Amino acid sequence: MKADVYERITGQIVSELEKGVRPWFKPWNAEHAAGRITRPLRGNGVPYRGINVLMLWSEAMSKGFSAPIWMTFKQALELNACVKKGEKGSLVVYASKVTRTEVDGDSGEETERDIPFMKGYTVFNVEQVEGLPAQYYAKAEPKLDTVQRIDRAESFFAATGASIQHGGNQAFYAMADDRVQMPPFESFRDAESYYATLAHEMTHWTRHPRRLERDFGRKRWGDEGYAMEELVAELGSAFLSADLDLTPEIRADHASYIGNWLKVLKDDKRAIFTAAAHAQRAADYLHMLQPGAQQEAAE
Repeated sequence: MKADVYERITGQIVSELEKGVRPWFKPWNAEHAAGRITRPLRGNGVPYRGINVLMLWSEAMSKGFSAPIWMTFKQALELNACVKKGEKGSLVVYASKVTRTEVDGDSGEETERDIPFMKGYTVFNVEQVEGLPAQYYAKAEPKLDTVQRIDRAESFFAATGASIQHGGNQAFYAMADDRVQMPPFESFRDAESYYATLAHEMTHWTRHPRRLERDFGRKRWGDEGYAMEELVAELGSAFLSADLDLTPEIRADHASYIGNWLKVLKDDKRAIFTAAAHAQRAADYLHMLQPGAQQEAAE
């Protein structure tokens, strides 16, 4: 745990990207009752957020776990269960801060300054744990009706109030007109790919100055600011696809971005944390536009 958390996690993601694998896309599995897989879940059912979603999706893929549920060694013991002998845990992180008192050399006045840093701890997938209650190992029931799932996605994006137009053969967000342009629904190989593409463009939609005002200093196509914004949109689409129970295939046109993402991640070991945080903020913003969401948040 003494190793630099940023460097360790960025190195893991860079390694996957260099193999052509995006650790944030399609790690889900239909075998477990808790998801196909949706976002990784804590033992109490609360979903992980931000960078921890990417880290645990990557772990689930590399180790072949179908269960999306994770817990600490202590939490397993509290459920009268135990981690199997020889199993290695997975890293998750949380933001913390330390307060330091500084003394002004001239006036002698003391001021306190909060210094943020990232802390890590270890969790185990429930498939690495013996003796848990049966629901942690439950197999999936038959799939939900496809029409219901797509209806939910349709309602979700409609509730945002965004201007979404259809036509042509390209998907993009036009900042000047503040609109999302999508190819016709019928041109996609399946409905889930359509909604995942829409989720990508709607993540871009949140960057508008009237919304989240996200700007990485992008000046031209392919520069680092552009690559960061595309990475945020890619992660935002993955997060929203998980939230909406969609399992789209990877968009072929995003293969060209991998080289740009690798450069950004190799140049800045904190870039993936920044991108994941912005993607989480974008997903939260779109969720807050849903009917009743603001009232629920206030309660």
